[in-house]
Amino acid sequence: MVVMDSGLDTRRIVHPSERIVTGRVVRLLDGYSREVSVGQPVLVAVLAAAGVAGLLMMLVRAVLPGLSGGSRRRWKDLKKGPEYLVTPLRLRDKAGRLCEVELHGHLPQSALHPADHVQITVRPQRDPELPPRIERIVNLTTGQLLTPRTATLWSHLGPPLLLQATLGALLLLVVAAWSALG
Repeated sequence: MVVMDSGLDTRRIVHPSERIVTGRVVRLLDGYSREVSVGQPVLVAVLAAAGVAGLLMMLVRAVLPGLSGGSRRRWKDLKKGPEYLVTPLRLRDKAGRLCEVELHGHLPQSALHPADHVQITVRPQRDPELPPRIERIVNLTTGQLLTPRTATLWSHLGPPLLLQATLGALLLLVVAAWSALG
């Protein structure tokens, strides 16, 4: 007789306390989105430094009218923060316990299937009520090493804004050094 594990019995689901868990994938639950929080002081500092470089670019555009500026994102859009996919994953560990962990970010569709033998490296989340987050998956069935990636504050702000902020900060440093010498 074969006993199917549907993964629906929530009374026995535990959050693993070990850093590395080996087991079989029971079920990938439906994913949902979660937002990365954006700290207002960091955002203000980046936008202030980018504003200094923006003023310099306005002067350059006034002298050379053929240059055009890029589109600007609103404060509300930048403050909101990026969203990333959270997929709860249930697996049965070596001790036979049903464990729940969270997969943050995207993986290829064919990367994990129910019954795959996996070794996962997890890390606790800030909220102790949430299951641990997967940092790395070794799919022992297929031999794949999988590392999920999520959006970060820096990827949300984007290279153009960060480059502009760096230029503005350097410009402020040059002006401060020049005024200190003079």
